Amino acid sequence: MTPVVLVLFGAVVWTSSAFAQNTQNTTVMPETVVTATGREEPVTNVVSTVQVIDGDKITKSTAKSVTDLLAENAVGFMSQWTQGQTSLNIRGGATEGQGRDFKSEVLVLINGHRAGTANISKLSTADVERIEIVRGPASVVYGSQNMGGVVNIILKTGRTAPGTLVEMDSGSFGLIEGKLQNGGLYKGVDWYLGLNGGKQDDYQVGGGQVELNTAWSRMGGTGALGWQIDDDNRLDMTVRTDGVYNTGFRGSGANIFAFDTRYNQSIDVSYNGKTPDGRGHLFVQGYYVQDVDDLNNPSPLSNLNAPASRTWTDHNHRMIDIEGVRFQPRYKAWSSNELLVGVDWERSWITSYRFRAGGPAVTQLSPQDNNETDNVWAVYAEDSQTFFDDRLIVRGGVRQTWGTTTLLPTPNAPTLIPGSVDYQATTYSAGAILKVTDWMTTRFGASSGFRAPTATELGANFTVTPIGNTIFGNPNLSPERSNQLELGGRITTKNAWLDLALFQNVISNRIQAVTISSRGGVSISQYQNNPGDILVQGLELQGEADIPRLLGFSVREGERWSLWSNGYYNFSMTDYGAALTGANSSQATRINQYGLSIGTRYSRIDGEMPWSVQLHGVLRGPMWYNTEEALSPVYFPGQVRNVTVYEKGAFWVLNTRFEIEPHKGVTFFAAVNNLLDANQDPIFIALDQNPCRANLAAQNGSCGNSMMGREVVAGVKVRF
Repeated sequence: MTPVVLVLFGAVVWTSSAFAQNTQNTTVMPETVVTATGREEPVTNVVSTVQVIDGDKITKSTAKSVTDLLAENAVGFMSQWTQGQTSLNIRGGATEGQGRDFKSEVLVLINGHRAGTANISKLSTADVERIEIVRGPASVVYGSQNMGGVVNIILKTGRTAPGTLVEMDSGSFGLIEGKLQNGGLYKGVDWYLGLNGGKQDDYQVGGGQVELNTAWSRMGGTGALGWQIDDDNRLDMTVRTDGVYNTGFRGSGANIFAFDTRYNQSIDVSYNGKTPDGRGHLFVQGYYVQDVDDLNNPSPLSNLNAPASRTWTDHNHRMIDIEGVRFQPRYKAWSSNELLVGVDWERSWITSYRFRAGGPAVTQLSPQDNNETDNVWAVYAEDSQTFFDDRLIVRGGVRQTWGTTTLLPTPNAPTLIPGSVDYQATTYSAGAILKVTDWMTTRFGASSGFRAPTATELGANFTVTPIGNTIFGNPNLSPERSNQLELGGRITTKNAWLDLALFQNVISNRIQAVTISSRGGVSISQYQNNPGDILVQGLELQGEADIPRLLGFSVREGERWSLWSNGYYNFSMTDYGAALTGANSSQATRINQYGLSIGTRYSRIDGEMPWSVQLHGVLRGPMWYNTEEALSPVYFPGQVRNVTVYEKGAFWVLNTRFEIEPHKGVTFFAAVNNLLDANQDPIFIALDQNPCRANLAAQNGSCGNSMMGREVVAGVKVRF
């Protein structure tokens, strides 16, 4: 039996026994309020699993990006190539590895609107109040891309982060970070301003070897302004920018010459209003987003290209602009019923260019993404009805989406055939919540999601990828789809809570490039809907407990010992379409079989010098991967890149943190990440180590990739 199964089983047995002893207690654990259904409501009223990373976990973390934070909390499979690029997989739905928001199967939001990036590594945690992760396609308030789940990043405001915070820290490998925040309230007007920045040099991997081209710098800022017009009406505006700059990008070829600049900025304005009797509510939001990926990925040394075809400059610039409006009224016709309806409109456009320089055979190629525009309309309704004094909640909804995708002329792509293709998609959500007792709630839900094809995928044309392969579009593509079933329950008592969920998510109509012919290392492919589904079935667990009080131990007044955990085990993750790619395995790729985040903290919360110490472990389970790496023929004979599937083994990462407040408002902290100095990586098989397990002929100045080794961080926070 795998370690995570033992941990999950033990947690269920232990907490079930403890809960049974505490059923006579009144439920006093704080009720988590979420916005997963387009309205604020207790998490026990939602038919899907919602994971919340709250402000306490964020402030007690040294995460440098949203990717780091989600990885620490075992949200799903995280494959971070650099501090500027990652992908995420939740219940079989994945973001696109290069950060293309328009190809993502997981929807990333900021303040409830589309973030404009699926690459959460470019997003800092500095101004984040909390993050809500909706697991699976759970609500019709979300449109395209919510096949595997939704990550909603909710930013700080003057109401949630009043006062002033100054924080500085430094640490291993030249780490320097700082942030300044100020929030306040005056006569119904609240404000928030946050600025942050940081940098780190090339780091050392486990064992001490320096991994070249891993340095990064980061900066961003957020401003929020709110006006409580009266008790029933409120206006909010948020303006922000965030990004990583000149970030080393090694990639699967361990390239020490490539670097990226990626930033994301947005403005949103929202209105929340209600009728004096509280029966009617209206939410309106307008937003504009600009997301930029400025990539320079030359290959000056790789033997995959002839010397005359090698590049020392390969600059690819991609910019996505988005503008949209959301209109969501809801009304209680009677006390036990609430109907939410909505209308969404969004327009986005992609602008790209590319420049290459190098050997005499180097020519100009089209950008990695063709230019396109997308116009989307959607209407939806979701109703909630309670019965038996709110013991039973039944809710369901449907969404109809219409879209038009237009392929535009693109530099160095004379064979493109510009044109528009219309599509539509119908999705639904339905379920019920039964409050069995005051301390136990059960739920069942069924829902669906989709991802709309891009113009490149639809277009009767081709685009040229960086290594020379040709991929034809297909105007007959259907949207990708997911269908999910979930059965779950939540127990909440005086000193603990536990949430369990069994789920099945089926990913259908996957849009993939299928090779039509291959000669001389160059292939010709076409985008097609894969007729074979991906089936993911699993068990998920979340929980938190006050250990001494739960087990009846005595502790000194003012001291607390807490335990929290989030984990999952996918007992089935089968790719029924794997044979179409010639894969040697039917395992769904790039998804961990299991994952676990478990932490404990002992703290003194009052007295002259409050302090806390915590130990946090993250278990990254095994993952199957048709890697892009060119692996050593000595260790991996017969590999076919992007086809042959290998298993990446499980490993643990341990982190620890200590805080002390010697003076009111002044807190010193120190942390050690990767305490055991493990030389590992969540995705790469060829690590940065000797002997090298990569094919050196395909490398660009280095060998393999590993995550950061042991890192020490120390700093101070001042609040006033």
